[in-house]
Amino acid sequence: MKLNGAQAVLECLKREGVDLVFGYPGGVVLKLYDEIYKANFPHILTGHEQGAVHAADGYARATGKVGVVIATSGPGAANLITGIATANMDSIPLVCITGQVANPAIGKDSFQEVDVCGITTPITKHNYLVKNVEELPRIIKEAFFIARTGRQGPVSIDIAADVFNTEFDFVYPGSIYLRGYSGENVGDTKEIDEVINVISESKKPIIFYGGGVISSNTSEELRAIARRLGCPIVSTIMGLGCIDPNEKNYLGFAGMHGSYGANMAIQESDLVIAIGMRFSDRVTGRVVDFAPNAKIVHFEIDPAEVNKNVRVDYRVLGDLSWSLPIFKTKLNTLSTDFAARHSEWLQSCLDKAAEHPFSYKSEGNSIKPGALITKISDLSDENTIAVTDVGQHQMWAAQFFKTKNPRQFLTSGGLGTMGFGLPAAMGAKLGCPDKKVILFTGDGSIMMNIQELATIADHNIDVKVVIVHNFILGMVGQWQRLFYNHHYSQSELKGKRDFVKIAEAMGVKGYRIETADQLENELTKILASEGAAVIDVIVPEEENVLPMVPGGKRLDQMVLGTN
Repeated sequence: MKLNGAQAVLECLKREGVDLVFGYPGGVVLKLYDEIYKANFPHILTGHEQGAVHAADGYARATGKVGVVIATSGPGAANLITGIATANMDSIPLVCITGQVANPAIGKDSFQEVDVCGITTPITKHNYLVKNVEELPRIIKEAFFIARTGRQGPVSIDIAADVFNTEFDFVYPGSIYLRGYSGENVGDTKEIDEVINVISESKKPIIFYGGGVISSNTSEELRAIARRLGCPIVSTIMGLGCIDPNEKNYLGFAGMHGSYGANMAIQESDLVIAIGMRFSDRVTGRVVDFAPNAKIVHFEIDPAEVNKNVRVDYRVLGDLSWSLPIFKTKLNTLSTDFAARHSEWLQSCLDKAAEHPFSYKSEGNSIKPGALITKISDLSDENTIAVTDVGQHQMWAAQFFKTKNPRQFLTSGGLGTMGFGLPAAMGAKLGCPDKKVILFTGDGSIMMNIQELATIADHNIDVKVVIVHNFILGMVGQWQRLFYNHHYSQSELKGKRDFVKIAEAMGVKGYRIETADQLENELTKILASEGAAVIDVIVPEEENVLPMVPGGKRLDQMVLGTN
């Protein structure tokens, strides 16, 4: 059939099962937006391109589908960069479609021209510049395939403006051939056999899993393996939700602000079975002292991650959807009663964890962040998605919100992007309308993309926004307090902003809670109300997130205390 390039883009999106895109129009994509208008294609206009890409990211994290964002050339495309980098660090599948100046103007510093491919090369899984309309169907099909297979990630498609207007005979490819990339990621079962052997010799094993379990949809396999081995289980923040926090042998998440029990178990283990995680500096502490007595197994899809940060003794290279079912089956063929064999080791870890649990100390009528998030967690059910921005509130949410299912704790883990939370929560709710979505943010983070409150109001997107308001850039202030002699250089937020009035001005209900009594009496009703709401909760300024592993220290050299 005869289509122009703009029509072809929409037809390709339909063929890939895309049911919603986020974006912001501009000069060189006007033809594409005219076709969006004619086709009534589902589209959410955000307040800023960064809001659009974070919303597509939140949609992808919550649904497991590929998120799609559209932006114009120049500043529009450049405004996507932070969101693309955020998705890339956390291996989130996105397809980012940007307009480029017309072919004759490329490379001439034309109005609103930037080199999108050059800018995005380090922060995408792959990218394209489309100058010939005949290549458009193949490129879009490849982009979705690349984004959703293997180690998932963002793909950028930059399309010259004249391509949108050019007609051609549209044919959507039935198959894909990419030299050197099949997307299958099936490994060698001999590597799994080696792991089985080393487990049989281990006396103090732990399972340490991350976000790769969520990406591969293998949480059930992980749970079965954990029950079979009966050993301690710890997670990264990106892996929260794969294991029910009430599971007996689950010790919480590990790392800089992780649990005492998780960090100590890692340091005392003789075998770390790492599954779908990349040994980020935030979870290892001082790398040379990470798990000093342990052999390390790494189940990993990306060969570039093996031995990148931590030297491993055994690897299982391949997609977890291939390796974990085989691993589970092979474990089940053994006659060993692993739970009995590991019971003493597990109990010693549980005893240590009980010595220093995540906790908070109530003081008068003030609201402690731990109390706030515990209250919200208690009021939430298994259909609640918790989204966070970045900072102290993010760590408190990870510590005190009980996430029982995968894809229900969404946070910027690798890049640590302030401003991620509000649009990501919006995308999550649009992708999962039957779920309740609660955003935990700070009075610093919320300002980064606060314009998306208007988007939430305009589209009646029911997100409850909880601002943990301590009048300071919380994590910056904590470091300044602990390591810079209380020198709060440019971190205090003592201005005149009123989040309740801002919310109401943008069409969202606003509430302020300042005392523990108000929290107890009013929060339940607000959370149960229909429609979006901003809940500005005042907490003490000088609260630290604890435990904390200071920079350059081992995981067992934690600063302890209550939150």
